[in-house]
Amino acid sequence: MNNDPLHGKSLKTIVEQLVDFYGFDTLAKLININCFKENPSINSSLKFLRKTDWAREKVEELYVRTLPKF
Repeated sequence: MNNDPLHGKSLKTIVEQLVDFYGFDTLAKLININCFKENPSINSSLKFLRKTDWAREKVEELYVRTLPKF
């Protein structure tokens, strides 16, 4: 059994769930990255996060902290 809450979750699923839950405005306040502030979209966010490890880590941390609220 894997206890990693990110196990089996694609980055796309994580971003979609966070956007559904918080919206881009709140996400931009929680994680200060332009892909959530400037013309945000799921695809542009994924493109940036796949290239930028530190930003992806912040998104994954927020996802893990938010899981109990989903």
